[in-house]
Amino acid sequence: MIRKANAIWTGSGRDGTGRLTTASGVLSDSPYGYRTRFENEPGTNPEELIAAAHAGCFAMALAFAMQGAGVTPQELRVEAAVDIEQEGQGFRITRSALTLRARVAGLDEGKFSELANGAKQNCPVSKVLNAEISLDAKLEG
Repeated sequence: MIRKANAIWTGSGRDGTGRLTTASGVLSDSPYGYRTRFENEPGTNPEELIAAAHAGCFAMALAFAMQGAGVTPQELRVEAAVDIEQEGQGFRITRSALTLRARVAGLDEGKFSELANGAKQNCPVSKVLNAEISLDAKLEG
């Protein structure tokens, strides 16, 4: 299985602009640039897309793990917060902080924690990130 996306960039690093397109069409010429990445201008940026990928990957990995344990979650709410920090002349993604709030009937805290930590370690996006990955997981009523 291969997934593809394309970027087109024109202009300099600070003043240029880019467009991102995914093979699925979910992103189609979506704009990004210096201001959307470092100044919170509306638009997307690579770190936001990595955060979305990590949150989605983790939620799906956890749902599969729960299925294997014989339970079905009513809801898994996941946020991934990706930190980017200056490193030398460039930047580096240093951390992805996952926050999980889950509603799952018939699952005790111990098994919940085991499954959530396993999903954190084993989702493909976690495996590809060269960054600290933390997890704040809470099982709600």
